[in-house]
Amino acid sequence: MVILGKDEIKEIDVDTLAMRVFLKSLELIGGPRKIIEYRKLTWIPSLIEASYAVVFSEEMRKSKEEIAEILGITKQTVQNIFRTGVDAIKEKITDFDKSKEIKAHTAGGLARWAYEEIKKGNESINFLQSAFQQISDIFEISWPIEVLRRIKGHKFPMEKKKVKDLLGGLKIENKTLEEILNNKNFPNTIDSPSHLLKIIKEITHG
Repeated sequence: MVILGKDEIKEIDVDTLAMRVFLKSLELIGGPRKIIEYRKLTWIPSLIEASYAVVFSEEMRKSKEEIAEILGITKQTVQNIFRTGVDAIKEKITDFDKSKEIKAHTAGGLARWAYEEIKKGNESINFLQSAFQQISDIFEISWPIEVLRRIKGHKFPMEKKKVKDLLGGLKIENKTLEEILNNKNFPNTIDSPSHLLKIIKEITHG
């Protein structure tokens, strides 16, 4: 097993580090297969969002207001992400399989725990590769990252036309953006980035 040291995460690449935090979060709750086993695919957008929030806070020293602006979520959601401490999450870890939804404060505590483990050097390249492949197989993880990259810094709620402008040309799981936007279940207004990811996921797997 190869372990990444602290020196290897000095260069700040927000997207890459957020993905590593996300994958480490999955490892802490039992790995990607647990997400499938417990039917928790709806957790993924919230965990990605929390992973970005933690990286922006810890690495970029962004304020809660700035994080909310960058991710297109409310300040209250950001506050919730940072509400639960790592110790509290560790105590709850065995109860995750009973939860139908993951709250912002739970996702945030888990992402903070994952970030701390990465900073300590407790990160396996072998696991990262395996987890990324598993998640790619069930979720095509590259598209959520691309969606978040394109909408970063834009305000929510967001109208469908704005979504079309920002995501133009994107193809997700063999569906064009036009097919997704024209689906009867795609709302005229999107509340947040996690709402957008959830809607896209539901339509592409409906």
